[in-house]
Amino acid sequence: MPGLSDGARRRPPPPLRRYVRWYDGYRLTDFPAGEHLGLPSQDLTIVLTIGAPLELARAAAPGQRPGTFGALASGLTTAPVTIAHDGNQHGIQLAMTPAGARVLLGIPAGALGAWVVELEDVLGAGARELQDRVAATDEWPERFAVLDDVLGRLARRAGHPGGIDTRLARAWQQLTSTDGPGVRAVADDIGWSRRHLTGRFTAEYGIGPKDAARLARFDRSRELLRTPGRRRLADVAARAGYYDQAHLARDWRDLAGVPPSQWMDDEVFPIVQEVFPIVQDEGGPAGAG
Repeated sequence: MPGLSDGARRRPPPPLRRYVRWYDGYRLTDFPAGEHLGLPSQDLTIVLTIGAPLELARAAAPGQRPGTFGALASGLTTAPVTIAHDGNQHGIQLAMTPAGARVLLGIPAGALGAWVVELEDVLGAGARELQDRVAATDEWPERFAVLDDVLGRLARRAGHPGGIDTRLARAWQQLTSTDGPGVRAVADDIGWSRRHLTGRFTAEYGIGPKDAARLARFDRSRELLRTPGRRRLADVAARAGYYDQAHLARDWRDLAGVPPSQWMDDEVFPIVQEVFPIVQDEGGPAGAG
């Protein structure tokens, strides 16, 4: 018998959208126990658990041991993580941009690297407030409103000090765009040598320029695969920016450890974006902005 699922997703209000792209709430119960593959992304991952903590069975960062987390933050990585579960998961996941790491967490994404850490270690009292207030309400709109409030205060308090260098931000935008230019062209555009760009970029983001472009393509392919009704892999490859289906398959083996078809077959939990409603907010439709 399949398990039960409940959840919702919403974009933050416009002032926060530079820092957090989505809130994804999920409550999954009575599914078969097993392991869930946490895939790499061009966003940092923030998870607030509700109830039981999250069990990290295998980390992306070399040397990080398994552990449990009540609320976590994870940087950018080119390797998956494995989450062990008993068939139940309940919480909210935030897709945070590198700019959000600077403004909301007060650190560059590169400071986290591929590591998973307790959110309180980088956010302090704000992490405790988020968890306590989210756990105190039962409805997704109210929980998302808590995120709006706490993250909004953090953004206003930060006042954009020590933000990402404008040249690095421009390089990130170009490299992660669909059909973006190559690394050498980006370096020429911002007036740096390729070597200098790679060093500065890796220090800020924790990954190199080529990997940023790979993660963006990978993210686009995953979103296409998550849309209702399976798409032909050749079509996904073309729309996501791969040379061909073989290129897509190689990237999936490198970044996810499994082919895309196997990931879709093996994933036990429903995909939040596919089956849960999008909660609208006063900032307009979820696709705006």
